[in-house]
Amino acid sequence: MKKKTNWFVICLIAIGSLFILFPLYMAISIALKTPEELAHSVFSLPTGLHFENFTKAIEATNFFQAFKNSAFITITTVIFTILTNSMVAYAIARNMHRRFFRILYYYFVSALFIPFPIIMLPIVKQTSAFGMNNPSGLIFLYIVYGIAFNIFIYVGYIRSIPKELEEAAIVDGCSTWGVFWKIVFPLLAPINATIGILTCLWAWNDFLLPLVVLSDQDDMTLPLVQYVFQSEFGTDYNLAFASYLMALSPMIIVYLFAQKWIISGVTRGAIK
Repeated sequence: MKKKTNWFVICLIAIGSLFILFPLYMAISIALKTPEELAHSVFSLPTGLHFENFTKAIEATNFFQAFKNSAFITITTVIFTILTNSMVAYAIARNMHRRFFRILYYYFVSALFIPFPIIMLPIVKQTSAFGMNNPSGLIFLYIVYGIAFNIFIYVGYIRSIPKELEEAAIVDGCSTWGVFWKIVFPLLAPINATIGILTCLWAWNDFLLPLVVLSDQDDMTLPLVQYVFQSEFGTDYNLAFASYLMALSPMIIVYLFAQKWIISGVTRGAIK
C-alpha cells in the first residue's frame, strides 16, 4: 500500500526553506552588486559578479587580522571548554550522593538564570583591574560562563554511562584519572561534539562580551570590526554584506562538517 503524501508538511517545509534561503539570497545578491545597482533595485539579480567588493571589504575592515583573532579565541575556547568542563561534570556526576557536589551542581545550574546585562558592568571593572581585557581574558570568561549550561548537559549524559565500566577498569588497576581519560572521555564523543559546536558558534558570533572586554583595536574580533565598519560607512551596504558573508562562511563550513560528526558520534554512543 502506497503511503499518502502529506502535502501540508511539504508546504510547511517549503515555506520554512524560503524563510532561510531568501535572506541568504539577499546577502549574496547585495554583496555582488555595485552601489548603483543597489540603488536601482534591491531584490533583482546582480548584472555582474563584482568580487572586488570582497577585496574592498577586506581592506576596509582589516579582515584577516580580525579573522585570526576570532579563530584563535574560538579554537582555544572550544578545546579548553571540552577538557575542563567535562572533568568538572564527571566529578559532580559521580558524587551526586554527596551534599557538597549536589549543592555545587545546583550552584552552577542556577547561573543559567542570571542575565548577562546584570553582571556586565562589574565584568568591565574586574577585567580591567586584573589585566584581563585581552584575548586571554576573553577566553577565560567564555570557559567560565559556558560551564553552567555545559555542566547541565554533561552531568545528565555521564550519569547514563554504566558505572560497571569504571569499576571494571579500577579492578584492572586503572586510577581515577586513567578511568576518566581511557573509559569515560571516549564515551563522551557525542556530547563533546554537541558542546563543541555550540561553543564554537557562540564564541565566533558573540558581540557583547568582546565589546565590553577587549580594549585594544588590534584584538578586535570579526563581529566588532563589522560593527565599527557599519558605524563608519553605513551606506556601503555592498561592502558590508560582503564582509558579513566572509565572516559567516567559516561557521557554515564548520557546521556542515560537524553535523556529520555529531550524527556518527550519536550513533556510536547508542551502540555502546
